[in-house]
Amino acid sequence: MAMAQPAAAPPMSSPEEERLQEDFISSLPSREGWPQTLIQYEGYWFKPKILEGVLRARRAFTPRADDVVLATQPKCGTTWLKALAFTVATRSRHGLGAADHPLLTRHPQHLVPFIEIPGATGGDDRVDLGALPSPRLLATHMPMSLLPPAGCRVVYLCRDPKDTLVSRLHFENKLAARGGGGGLSMDDAFGMFCEGFSPYGPFWDHCLEYWEESVARPDAVLFLRYEEIKSDPARVVRRLAGFLGVPLSEEEERSGVAEEVARMCSFETLTGLEVNQVGGVSHGSRVHVENSVFYRKGEVGDWANHMSREMADKLDRIVQDKLQGSGLLF
Repeated sequence: MAMAQPAAAPPMSSPEEERLQEDFISSLPSREGWPQTLIQYEGYWFKPKILEGVLRARRAFTPRADDVVLATQPKCGTTWLKALAFTVATRSRHGLGAADHPLLTRHPQHLVPFIEIPGATGGDDRVDLGALPSPRLLATHMPMSLLPPAGCRVVYLCRDPKDTLVSRLHFENKLAARGGGGGLSMDDAFGMFCEGFSPYGPFWDHCLEYWEESVARPDAVLFLRYEEIKSDPARVVRRLAGFLGVPLSEEEERSGVAEEVARMCSFETLTGLEVNQVGGVSHGSRVHVENSVFYRKGEVGDWANHMSREMADKLDRIVQDKLQGSGLLF
């Protein structure tokens, strides 16, 4: 897989194209409630700058048949999935445990570029996705229905919606505090989340789109759960390797490569690295997120420390109703 390296930014849209896009975005439904106004597009809610990136990607991104796209809702284990997939895909070039392994010297968010978030590579320079050699390992938070059509493979990672909401709330409040703004209460965030009103939401629609594609095209879409990585990471490493077309050899199995990848990419290992505690990720020219913000607890079931049993039961019922008949359960 190609490793993302800062490159010259692709040509910007013309002023006329930028103006038409701004006019289009201003015509869409918007709603207050989260620290940033969210805008509704094709049934999903986006922050304004993110929506600009989504529209740009739909207009300009050209997928390749051998691309692999790592797709998640925010706060569902994106950083972990990037670390695992990158390490598995590049293990023939980067020796596991080597002192200069990219995972030990760069944040996982920097190693796999987002399709719709230019500049999210640890610097102010954009990665020119078109200039990356094939096969490319890319990432997105976009729902399946907004991805440019292509025959490339997709790995989707979902997470229990209760833990997703708790992590989302902490992340948004950290960003708000950095900007000098006030944070949200759990009650407010819970109410909006249950309505389907949250960044990249509704949560259930996002999951359901990828789930249905994984059922229809299991060779093209691998559907993973955060909880299964947590319970048996080495097994997920083997599934990833097979899906990415680089299965573990008998020798690698004997030498414990799956377990070594799992250890290298574990929450404990990654959070202990200096590179993941200093510096940050630049999402374009206006948003800068510290590397440490991408790590919180990495636990399953932490929602119990932040919401009541009644709230949890209500959210479970809503999600169950929304996913009824699909075969997808949380």
